[in-house]
Amino acid sequence: MINLYIALQHNVPVPKDIPLPLPMPEWFFVVVLVLSFLLHILFVNLMLGGSILALIAQIKGLKNKEYDILAHEIAKTITVNKSIAVVLGIAPLLSINVLYTIYFYSANALTGLMWIAVIPLVTVAFLLTYLHKYTWETLENHKAVHISILALATVIFLFIPFIFLTNINLMLFPEKWAVVKGFVDALFLPNVFPRYLHFILSSLAVTGLFIFWYNSRKNYHFEEIYQKFTRYDIQKKGYSLALTASICQFMIGPLVLLTLPSKGMGWNLILVIFSGVAFAVPAMWLIWKRLTGEKENIEKDFYKIAMLLGITVLCMGSGRQIYRANSLEKHRELVRIKTDEFQVLKKQTLAKVKEAEAGAASADMSEAEKGQKVFGQYCASCHKIDEKLVGPPVLEMAKIYKGNAADLQKWIKNPGKKRPDYPQMPGFESQLDQQKLDQLAEYILTIK
Repeated sequence: MINLYIALQHNVPVPKDIPLPLPMPEWFFVVVLVLSFLLHILFVNLMLGGSILALIAQIKGLKNKEYDILAHEIAKTITVNKSIAVVLGIAPLLSINVLYTIYFYSANALTGLMWIAVIPLVTVAFLLTYLHKYTWETLENHKAVHISILALATVIFLFIPFIFLTNINLMLFPEKWAVVKGFVDALFLPNVFPRYLHFILSSLAVTGLFIFWYNSRKNYHFEEIYQKFTRYDIQKKGYSLALTASICQFMIGPLVLLTLPSKGMGWNLILVIFSGVAFAVPAMWLIWKRLTGEKENIEKDFYKIAMLLGITVLCMGSGRQIYRANSLEKHRELVRIKTDEFQVLKKQTLAKVKEAEAGAASADMSEAEKGQKVFGQYCASCHKIDEKLVGPPVLEMAKIYKGNAADLQKWIKNPGKKRPDYPQMPGFESQLDQQKLDQLAEYILTIK
């Protein structure tokens, strides 16, 4: 309660949660979120990195035909990787909605139209990549137009991550929700730009490894496609890009870490991050070793490198989730307190509503209906409506005292013995107040 009061005093929004149980244990959704997100982001990296490299290669292809061929080969993969990225994006989106409903939707609402704009932006970018891919020969003599199509798609692909990163970052800072006035405000919160740069570098690093693998396949008819480039030339370009981008990531990494607000830091996060670094260093050393070694050995250790970097990516993805959990831990506890308070208040309100409804229902009953209840409580054990039970039937009473409620009430309070074949009726003077007597008499006299 004290924490909740402090939070409210500091203008931190503390909404109540939806009190619904998760269909599976929370750890299950965390695992699904981390693993599915890493698979999704892998193909997003390939889509973005491929677009950037294809654009650069096609521009260079204006002077060197071999680069134009390279751009065409990369462009063929962009739409495939894009489709896989879209399909694999469903699981992490659903998982984060389940685990962090309040936070994710609050960030969406605060970034408003820009978040909604993701759908048309993605649609336009996807259509442009298809247009670029399937008009290669048609626009062969109009390279400026053809390159412009890919350039526009690439610019959109570069902008969309800004929206996602801004949203994901904003959901970690409930204390900022009251002051953020839209997308631009949220964009300049700490850590957005360093994380964006780190993301772009990771896209280039992953795409570099992909270019190496794609051109190393034995069933890839490399010599039939290129005229001057050798397989080694492209492999070297792929490894060089992967190594350069990874080194730049190492340089930008400390900035990303330092711009993270301290509320999410913890030894568990530090341990996971440095574990990832420990696997990345030997991978980078192996790439360097292959780049500076004999040509015929360049394909050696590729899968070892991919595995080491894969573990690094897994560590970084896990670190992202750890930081998210650390950052929101205290606020989620406040939300739990608020939700519990709401549940108690809800029960109390429902009880009052039921009580009021019962009172209203009682008030709406006629005096005869209320008298029927009194009869059922005090008289029904000895009297029936139209036949003898212990005492005479009620119909007889109604006939004897018709239009004479006062005498009926006197008899009920202090009855005498009129008939030898009936037992003495007990008096109810001490058990029935005047209101109940009025109601009972009203009911008896209405029976026909």
